[in-house]
Amino acid sequence: MSTLSITVDGLNLPNPFIIASGPPGTNLNVIHRAFREGWGAVIAKTISLDASKVINVTPRYGKLHANDKREIVGWENIELISDRPIENWLEEFKRCKDQNPNGILIASIMEEYNRDAWIEIVERCQDAGVDGFELNFSCPHGLPERKMGSAMGEDPEILLEVCGWVTSAAKRPVWAKMTPNITHIEDPARAALKAGCQGVSAINTIRCVIGVNLETLRPEPAVEGRTTPGGYSSKAVRPIALRMCMELATMIKNEFPGRSLSGIGGVETGEDAAQFILVGASTVQVCTGVMKFGYELVKPLCEGLLAFMEKHKFETLDDFRGYSLDYFTTHAELVRVQGERKAAQKAAEHERTIKADSDWSGDKFVEQSAALSR
Repeated sequence: MSTLSITVDGLNLPNPFIIASGPPGTNLNVIHRAFREGWGAVIAKTISLDASKVINVTPRYGKLHANDKREIVGWENIELISDRPIENWLEEFKRCKDQNPNGILIASIMEEYNRDAWIEIVERCQDAGVDGFELNFSCPHGLPERKMGSAMGEDPEILLEVCGWVTSAAKRPVWAKMTPNITHIEDPARAALKAGCQGVSAINTIRCVIGVNLETLRPEPAVEGRTTPGGYSSKAVRPIALRMCMELATMIKNEFPGRSLSGIGGVETGEDAAQFILVGASTVQVCTGVMKFGYELVKPLCEGLLAFMEKHKFETLDDFRGYSLDYFTTHAELVRVQGERKAAQKAAEHERTIKADSDWSGDKFVEQSAALSR
């Protein structure tokens, strides 16, 4: 019988579905709800030592619909990290672990380029009982103005240093969350893994402008008539996320065997999740999907993934994790193998061609006739 349980970096998860850092993990109430519904783990909304600098605006979401205006295919947000004081978070982390001792709770943390700040937030969260860390090097809006988030995650040299600070203090698994707003996502990921991170998460949202209102002529989401580029998510980003996860998984397989990858990007069904696992992800994170469908989404996610596994007779997630990686290659290689196939086909057709009356076969008479025709 197939099972969804998995152990990743020493963390025992009942299933691979994780609440991604964002609004669905914004306080203890919603984290409790996620655990009650059966999510494999929860990554809380990103926190920093000084929340007083975090000021959100309204509206801060924009939605892109399909032509029928009913289905949401893209979602932009300009929401910042948590605006709640770290003291509140630390108290809630403690309460969460007291009330959900088996629930895997991961703290998402972000700081400026300051060694003491990174070590302090790691140690304080550890003391509060969290099971692991995700380092937010990937938020594409607002905080890059303070040289945080994706501004830091775009620089492998800085990542190597900052991740080294964190891993020197962390006694729990550490994942680095990668920005897709970069030419080669493997470069910062490689730096994070060299610094000792147990894994990487990818992708965070893609920097975007979701659209311009053709009545008001103002870009969306409009705040007092103005906006700023935000982070794009939902099902429209899934092909991009799959490509980047494939690249990261290939790099990990070749250079850092044993390290983990958590896939993120437009997951709304168990079949979506299966694709991320096939290209090398151990776990699959969901954020916008929860905002669209609610915390109960985890049930059909599990059912869909189990149905896929049973169809292909996979008993565990590791049975097919990374299965599809060997089928990616270069365009030059595609040309070569197709050329070989055509040459072999041509040779086979030549073999079927009649060269003498004695070559005719009763079993292949029609094929042989066709081979002699123009």
